Amino acid sequence: MNKPRKKKIPAFHSEAQERAFWEAHDSTDYVDWSTAQRAVLPNLKPTTRTISLRLPQHMLDSIKVAANARDVPYQSLIKIWLQEKLRG
Repeated sequence: MNKPRKKKIPAFHSEAQERAFWEAHDSTDYVDWSTAQRAVLPNLKPTTRTISLRLPQHMLDSIKVAANARDVPYQSLIKIWLQEKLRG
């Protein structure tokens, strides 16, 4: 049985034009998703945002001592502890 022919994706002059096109059209009319392969992006880093966190001096000193004992920067240790706590 012959598969129906896919439509040709038009050329776009801008990202905005392409975005508007895909908002109004179904990609299954243009792409055979059964032959798609999963993309691997090994160098992709999560988006980070800088925050200001006020801590009592004695607490920050204790964190720095703990970080020094583990040979990691204290900001990294704070992130590790937060991630562990979030995982539960």
